[in-house]
Amino acid sequence: MKQEENFARPDAASGPGAYRQYAREWLHSHLPAHMRADSVDYRTPSLDECRDWEARMYQVGLAGMTWPTAYGGHGLSLREHLAVNKEVGALAMPESVSSIGKELAGPIIMAVGTEAQKQAFLPAILEMREYWCQGFSEPEAGSDLARLRTKATPDGDDWLIQGQKIWTSGAAKAHYCLLLTRTGTVADKHRGLLMFAVPMDTPGIRVVPIRSIDNKQSFAEVFFDQVRVPDSARLGAADEGWSAAIRVLSIERATNRMYRAWRFECELRQLVRAYQSEPALRGRLQEPGLRQAVGQVVSQIDGLKGLVERSVEQLQAGEPIGARGSLTKLYWSECHQAFASLALSMVADINPGHSALAQRAKAHFTQAYLFSRAESIYAGTTEVQLDVIAQRIQQLTKD
Repeated sequence: MKQEENFARPDAASGPGAYRQYAREWLHSHLPAHMRADSVDYRTPSLDECRDWEARMYQVGLAGMTWPTAYGGHGLSLREHLAVNKEVGALAMPESVSSIGKELAGPIIMAVGTEAQKQAFLPAILEMREYWCQGFSEPEAGSDLARLRTKATPDGDDWLIQGQKIWTSGAAKAHYCLLLTRTGTVADKHRGLLMFAVPMDTPGIRVVPIRSIDNKQSFAEVFFDQVRVPDSARLGAADEGWSAAIRVLSIERATNRMYRAWRFECELRQLVRAYQSEPALRGRLQEPGLRQAVGQVVSQIDGLKGLVERSVEQLQAGEPIGARGSLTKLYWSECHQAFASLALSMVADINPGHSALAQRAKAHFTQAYLFSRAESIYAGTTEVQLDVIAQRIQQLTKD
């Protein structure tokens, strides 16, 4: 690997174009082949390898870009952040193992946390010393937060938490949980919600991993049995949980993993290269039906790029994203599921005698298809997104 000192990091005045060029050169030079999902040398990287990789990206200015320098960030704008994300997406690198900390917990702590919480949590997230999970979804509520039941009850200077979360990504490795609770009753709906930063080693917390159809254990059930936390663990004032949650979800749905469109484009290149590597498959790319299906994927990727770039410009102009974040979340999840289905049907034609490049594509897209089934569920189901769009954008009220 080349040394970091061979790469001059642009300053804030250089603009997003210079930062994108810097990101492209550094990432291409430093990403190991075994961590590239489109490489025949690929193997699943360990958690420690992913942690070390992301820590290096932070050290060279490719993570924490928009966070204030007072909390370890690089103090740049969303435009530089997007420029780097385009290059992150263009390479088949591993997904972040700290996305919830960097893109959900961190922003909400900056928005409603105390100064002590910001100093304690934010640098540790960027330096990859602490992972976070998100305790929002529940068995009886799904991702409809107005129905959540996990209860927080004041007890002297502390709070007692009782309840259960489900589909909690990364809970088994997390040091903290961004936990949304209720102080009143379910009838209060959006009122009486309160958020906490709960250490996952607190007595009374039990994590039960869930094995999903891709044979991984990325999700978990998390049980809270009379978990006692001090009032200093509270994020935001009492009864402000709903507005804080909406702020988190707006960020999650509109800007979380901003690189997705460029990653889908990278995956499409991998799929086409695999077909082109095999004479028996190359001819299929001339079939009208397949060409049209690939063209549909290209048009959807381009549409997603437009949604992301528009969101960045809105935020740069100081405009709230609000319910329009649901459009982005709905669009990318449905588009990627359709793309993954097409890819699975294409790699079904790859047999053991085909090239190593084709075998790699078959392994990758089989896993990608299985994981994509969850994409229209996590971070708010398709049904929830459609309801949000109808209510808050089209102003259709519920009965």
